[in-house]
Parts: sequence; structure tokens; C-alpha cells
Amino acid sequence: MKPIYEVAARAGIDEEHLELYGKYKAKLNPSLTEEHKDRPDGKLVLVTAVNPTPAGEGKTLTTIGLAQALNALGTKTVAALREPSLGPCFGMKGGATGGGRAQIVPAEDINLHFTGDLHAISSAHNLLAAMIDNHVYHGNALRLDPKRIVWKRAVDMNDRGLRSIVTGLGAGNGLPQESGFLITSASEVMAVLCLSENAADLKERLKRIVVGYTTEGEAVTAGDLHAAEGMAILLKDAVKPNLVQTLDGTPVIVHGGPFANIAHGCSSVIGTKTALKLGDVVVTEAGFGAELGAEKFFDIKCRQAGLQPDAAVLVVTAKALKYNGGVPVKELGEENPEALKAGLGNMRRHLRNLRRFGVPVLAAVNRFAADPESELRLILDACAELGVPAELSDVWAEGAAGGEALARALLRALEQPSAYKPLYGLTPSLKDKIGTIVTELYGGSGVDYSPAASKALADFERRGFGGLPVCMAKTPYSFSDQASLLGAPEGFAVSVSRVSLSAGAGFVVVETGNTMTMPGLPKAPAAQRMTLEEDGTIEGLL
Repeated sequence: MKPIYEVAARAGIDEEHLELYGKYKAKLNPSLTEEHKDRPDGKLVLVTAVNPTPAGEGKTLTTIGLAQALNALGTKTVAALREPSLGPCFGMKGGATGGGRAQIVPAEDINLHFTGDLHAISSAHNLLAAMIDNHVYHGNALRLDPKRIVWKRAVDMNDRGLRSIVTGLGAGNGLPQESGFLITSASEVMAVLCLSENAADLKERLKRIVVGYTTEGEAVTAGDLHAAEGMAILLKDAVKPNLVQTLDGTPVIVHGGPFANIAHGCSSVIGTKTALKLGDVVVTEAGFGAELGAEKFFDIKCRQAGLQPDAAVLVVTAKALKYNGGVPVKELGEENPEALKAGLGNMRRHLRNLRRFGVPVLAAVNRFAADPESELRLILDACAELGVPAELSDVWAEGAAGGEALARALLRALEQPSAYKPLYGLTPSLKDKIGTIVTELYGGSGVDYSPAASKALADFERRGFGGLPVCMAKTPYSFSDQASLLGAPEGFAVSVSRVSLSAGAGFVVVETGNTMTMPGLPKAPAAQRMTLEEDGTIEGLL
């Protein structure tokens, strides 16, 4: 690894704008934004993927490798990524910093406590929870109805035992009431930080967070509780983006980490806008499949932040398409062109959907070492039939060299004008927006609402929140809300079980199916495969 000030210099960042966290990590001071405010923005490229499978698609890997390849071709490029959560790291996925020769480093630090951002977000979230209970305990001047408190606690770990809890048990410990925990990546504080323009905007958004309702049905906010300043104090460093590097020294801004299945799935606006002032091209990613992360990138992040994306790259693998064609996980390594053909519908729908947003689109076929050439050719041919440029990507094995063809194809795509537009406008009703996503992107026939969800949506509109975008929370494994419906299902109805207002973030969360905002650990969590060696090195995390 290069000292971080050398990486910063490569990106045009003077040392005076760095706040060092050791030799290889740094936060970027807001003074950098002020110094670069008059520079023209670079081109913004989104990397997304088909629906995720147990084999792994390599979306973050491709983002990193593509940034390396662009720099190797002489195009000044900065990557902008999300911060990993401890929950998935110790749960099912393990580390989330790329792999092979397309990694961001120091990988162990980034995957674990990094610069403390997620812990600060957890603390700010829980400060608000504590102040809510304290307000009720000391007289409840705002007449907050204990049965209508909607603010839970947060922790950055998968812990299903905390989904539903009772607080306040025991004499002198407050009013016993039902509550629960979210994983920090699903916290509205995470979304607020990631969608804020600066520290001042962060405070204003924190004030708007709705924590519950009075006995008369009026909303109570964090501002009403005078909690926003304390929360902002805890977030004063977390709001600053982090600078790290790839294995070849490409600058990477890593900031914020909302999940895309239960939150909006994009790295921070501050980090992205900073990167756009530093690079001629910025490569970023959004979580899970394109119908989740990419949709929210276009409809929430870009719309709110005034960003103009210039292209989108869809990552696809032969294994993913065979899985969507009905092949069991244990047999994905075997050649099966018929199953791959059956699974191509998943890729086609994602490509079609991305084109709806008006940006040039290309496909990155992430090569696994044992992939049959005939199967890779089938994918490339299918893309050609759609008129979508596609290239093989071998960045895991070869780093920048393995992404050269993809990088050249992207540069050609960036020569085309972007006609970016969100999928839906903000004037239709909340139900109309949900229906547009379900029918036009997912391929569904309609939406079934629980009585409570319908009532809540009507209430949000009555309170003046009908003009907000919607943030869909659903399984990432299918276009539908049922994980078992693979490929490109049609004619299904999506069931909306619950909706909630994220007034600070600026969207309405729509929970479908059995979506969980606090994941659980799998039967054999990744933590069981990890060891801490005597010399301090960690085995099994990456």
C-alpha cells in the first residue's frame, strides 16, 4: 500500500485537506469541497448487477477493477463505494472489499471498524431512542403516545433475537413498551447521512425525523425533542468521506453503507460529489440487483442530489444465469447451456429496465476461471441481440489488464449523450409510484396492501408527504417479493405489509413480503471460519 497522502496527491488532494487515520486511511475535510467547488464534474457511472445468487456476482469487484482499468488507460478515475457492515461480514457474505487483484485496501480495516462511521451512526440513532424514552419518563410534555412510538434501536450486527423486544421492565426503568432493533444499515440516520449535502443539511434532516405520534395523532420529530444537535455532534466526523486505495493505488472514496433491500443502497452524496470534482470519471455502485439498488440510485439519490448519471454497467455471470435457470448451487460449475438460456430472461429484464432511465447501458460479463467459453459466448450474443455492448471482465485474476476491454467499451458509451430521467414523477400518489415500480420494473401484475399499510399511506399524504419518492424493501433474490421466484417472473402480485415514513431522508419505506430490517445469522455464520493469528493477521475475513 502507498501512504495515503500519495494516493491523495494522485487525486489532486493537498495534504491540508486530509485528516489521517494511520498511514493508509484518511477523512476528507470540507475545506476540499470549498477549494474544488468551481471545477467541472466528471462523468458518473453506476455499476449494478442481476439478482444476487449464492455464487456471487462480483459487483464491487467489477467497480474496483473498472476504475483501475480506466486509470491504466489514462482516464483520471475515482471510485465511490459503500462501507461494509459488520452484520454481513460476520454473517453470510464475509468481507466486501473486492477480491483477487481488484481490491480496496486496507481490507481488514475497511471491513471491520474502519474510521468508526457505522458506530457513530449507531450511537446517534440510539441517543435519539434514549431521549424519546427519557422525555416520556419525565412528564411527556409533547404528549407522545407510547403505543405510537416508531423509533427503534440500532446495532451493526445480525441479531434476530433483537427484532422484537420489551423495554422499561423493572421498577424505575420507565414505561414498559414493545420495541426492537434495526441493523444500522437500515437506520434512517444512515440514510440521512448518505443523502445530506453537508453538515448543515445533515442537521436539518435530523430535525425532520419522525419518532412517533401524539395522542391526538400529530407527528413528533427529533427536532421537537431537541435531539438533532446531540446527534450531529456524534456524527461530526462520520459526515466526512473516507479516502482509501485499490491495490494499484487508484483513489477510492468509501462513505456510508445503507443496504439496498431495506434501505436506499447507495454511498453518500457527499462522497460522490467530492469524487466528481476529483476525477474525469467516477465509478460507483448500488446494492443488490438493478431493480433495487439501481432503481433507488436513479429515483432517490440522483433526484434528491441533482446528479446526472452518464452510464450504467450491468454485471452478469454465467453462474447467476444458470441459477436463475433452475440449476442448484452445487451444480453451477457444470456446463449447462440450456439452463443458462432459460436464465437469460433475468439479464434481459435488467438491461431493459436500465434503459428506461435514459442512460447508455453496457454489460460486464464477470468471468470465473472454470466458465465454459460456450456459455460466455451465449451471454455476449444475447446482449448483442438487444443492442447492448458487452465485454468479458477478468479483473479478479488480472486487475486493470483484465478490465481493459470493458473500460474501452465504457469510454465509448460515455461519448453518447445521457438522457437520464427518473422512472416516475413525484406528483402521482404514493400507491401510483409503488404500482409503477412493481408493474414496469418488476414485471408484476399489481400490489396487494395490508389494511394498516393502506391507512398509513393515506395518512402520509394527508400530512403532506405524498410528494416523496418510495424506497422499496423486498427480497433481493427475485424481481418479486418471493425469493423462490427466480428468472423473470410475470403476473405476480406484490404484497405490501407495512410502510413507514423517513421524513429526514426524504422517502417513504415500503416493506413487502416478509422483509426483515434486522437480519439473522445463517446456520454456519462466516464468523466461525475466521481466526486471529498471533501476529495480529486475520484469516477467513476476505
